[in-house]
Amino acid sequence: MELWVGLRTRYIDDCVVRAIDAGIRQVVMLGAGLDTRAARLARPGVRFFEVDQPASQADKRDRLSKLDGYPVDAATFVPCDFEHDDFVALLCDAGLDRAAPACLVWEGVVYYLAEEAARSTFQRVATELDSRSLLVFDYLSSNMAKSSDRLRDEDRAMKGIIEELGEPMRYGIDDPTPLMFESGYRLLRTVSFDELALQYTGTYERKRFFRFQAIGLASASDEGLAW
Repeated sequence: MELWVGLRTRYIDDCVVRAIDAGIRQVVMLGAGLDTRAARLARPGVRFFEVDQPASQADKRDRLSKLDGYPVDAATFVPCDFEHDDFVALLCDAGLDRAAPACLVWEGVVYYLAEEAARSTFQRVATELDSRSLLVFDYLSSNMAKSSDRLRDEDRAMKGIIEELGEPMRYGIDDPTPLMFESGYRLLRTVSFDELALQYTGTYERKRFFRFQAIGLASASDEGLAW
């Protein structure tokens, strides 16, 4: 799990940096949690937005206030209850320019949502924001989400540990292409855990855990910018 989280963080960091280098000046963290990219990847003229539950943001602000020198105001906090609030409207109220492209990071969230909620978010990003925007998200297979008998014992045990923490996995994606097409996207790139491990560590081990994970990059425009 540590390897997967490290690879995921590094790859998404690289995607955000490429987006900024390509001219994007808005970065949105959907379900930001304790994300620190607004501080780590800050650039002049680039604005970061963090969308999350009010209680989570209050906890984060409290934690950050205790760190000497941490730029607590590096991001614009956008309190949002995704089940009841309009996250697009709240982002715009906070200053997001929907007529300009944004890089949106949706990390560690999709598989904990009901399928309807996940699909709705995918569609709204594609249809209500600038079509040149880039969405970076991670996902896992439906076998993992649904506790299939085809799971390895190790993977089934890992799923049990995560669910004991109060975060049951609910939604898996085996082939994101039809989903992204139906949601309004016209460009999609995916990279697996194995491919990330090979890229960043130079190794490949068939028996590694977490091989059910992958990352997708999607845009409603086929211009592609830097992806």
